[in-house]
Amino acid sequence: VQLQASGGGLVQTGGSLRLSCTASGRTLSYYHMAWFRQAPGKEQQFVSALSSSGRYTSYADSVKGRFTISRDNDKNTVYLQMNSLKPEDTAVYYCAANQDTWPRTAPNHFSYWGQGTQVTVSS
Repeated sequence: VQLQASGGGLVQTGGSLRLSCTASGRTLSYYHMAWFRQAPGKEQQFVSALSSSGRYTSYADSVKGRFTISRDNDKNTVYLQMNSLKPEDTAVYYCAANQDTWPRTAPNHFSYWGQGTQVTVSS
């Protein structure tokens, strides 16, 4: 499966963005999906995940209540709705897919990656 991430940009503190991750080559319903992020000089960080069934979600404590992961099977796309953005959310965001057991939050459990999309939150 090939993943294409988009939707990043520059937004002010308190603003919102919606990231998209569109798959080609295979339907996303076969995969658990996740978003990770990496800020300059920092390690890659788990943000959120969605099980292949769509029934289960997982969020990092730092984004709970502000971010929502979802999927549109007709569009073969996973979304990350980001609200109440903070400067510390600034990072390159990556989508990833795996077929391993649920839940997984470590990057090395994900076999397929999209290119990153930059999110910058100004103060």
